[in-house]
Amino acid sequence: MSGIRLRIRDIEIFERPMRFARPFRFGLVTVDEAPQAFVRVVVEVEGTGTATGVTAEMMMPKWFDKNPAKSPQDTIADLKASLGEAARNYAQAEDWDTAFGHHAGGFAAQKMWAADHGLPGLVASFGPALVDKAVADALLKALGLDFAEGLRRNVFGIDARLTTDLAEERIRSFLADVRPVGDVLLRHTVGLLDSLDGAGGLEDEIRLATLRLFKIKIGGDVDADIARLAAIHNLLSRHVPDYRATLDANEQYDPQRLRVLLQEMNSGALRAFRDHLLYIEQPFDRAGTFAAPLGDLADEIPFIIDEADGDYDAFPRAVELGYRGVSSKACKGFYKSVLNAVRVSVLNETQPAKFFVSAEDLTCQAGLGIQQDTALVAALGLSHAERNGHHYVEGFGPASDAEAARFLAAHPDLYRKQGKRIGLAFERGSLPTVSLLSAPGFASGAEPNWDSLVPLAQHHLS
Repeated sequence: MSGIRLRIRDIEIFERPMRFARPFRFGLVTVDEAPQAFVRVVVEVEGTGTATGVTAEMMMPKWFDKNPAKSPQDTIADLKASLGEAARNYAQAEDWDTAFGHHAGGFAAQKMWAADHGLPGLVASFGPALVDKAVADALLKALGLDFAEGLRRNVFGIDARLTTDLAEERIRSFLADVRPVGDVLLRHTVGLLDSLDGAGGLEDEIRLATLRLFKIKIGGDVDADIARLAAIHNLLSRHVPDYRATLDANEQYDPQRLRVLLQEMNSGALRAFRDHLLYIEQPFDRAGTFAAPLGDLADEIPFIIDEADGDYDAFPRAVELGYRGVSSKACKGFYKSVLNAVRVSVLNETQPAKFFVSAEDLTCQAGLGIQQDTALVAALGLSHAERNGHHYVEGFGPASDAEAARFLAAHPDLYRKQGKRIGLAFERGSLPTVSLLSAPGFASGAEPNWDSLVPLAQHHLS
């Protein structure tokens, strides 16, 4: 079974406001609320019948596009426009095609639309990423397959048309050998505004959950970053002596300042911290990334791209500049994550350096968002992932108790009831994937209360 054809019958898009329990800083901007987008798709699967698929994703301001001339509200409006444009493009594709075929056509149209409106690749990808997840959910439900089995059988019809550097046979062999991990360890994010001690601080979080992996945000002020990293190391070395950490520069560094930071790790105040560091994420501005080879900096520590990963050619271009990895985020498109994982498997056969895909998503929320992204991470065989959505939104946020209870019933290994609230069972420091990958669909299992959501207007940019 491979390349099952389908037709898209209907696409509905919604939103729900999500207020944060604490503020978070994205680069130079601090946010305390953002809307969550929801998509519901009806597809007709050839030889099987119709099925409905669902997904959800946060529309975070000032991450997909950090243009300083745009307000946080402007960037959210662009994401809504991206989703509306994708829904229109996919819904107009009346021909039978594979799920990946619909993606390839929709993604090409979306890129042209984004270029016409001066929008970056991550904004362009956002709309198709959500529609693709919902289509995949519907297809898998119609076929009675879970996500990992769907990948193994390649029912999506994933091919090399968007990644001409890959041979079709390598894609097929990689998919056939998909073996999900049973648990995904939580990598706890320490934000620039997060306190280290006191109620709700890092020390408190370590007491609340079994944490060993941490993702630490740095802001580009070298002296301030060095001092904060030293303080974090001192705290972690007391409470989690064998901890491992990653650094996220969020585009805030340049080569000169990055070199100073690495020198401190080699022989200065951060020498002890260096032994615990796994990699550094997105040091340079996304546009400047491809104009600044890492050179000898790449010998110091592995680097990965995240915000610079705006199209299918981004990872190979970054590899040529010395980068060793790329992030997987469902909001950037799960097909790209899968195909980048194929690339990594090829690279690691022919070159001495160790290449990898990492799992990074700070904000995916309880429910469809975290379930589908975690299922993707597990299917790619990744052992840990950045997972901090529960840190910023309590439980299921404004969702009703009945809605939260449906997700708890579908995934009792993933959620728990504490007092009167249902939320992510983060205390054990890992997320089990058994229920996510044991039922038909793309790790959905339940649906939101659609009547409680606000229909998202078909935003079109002038």
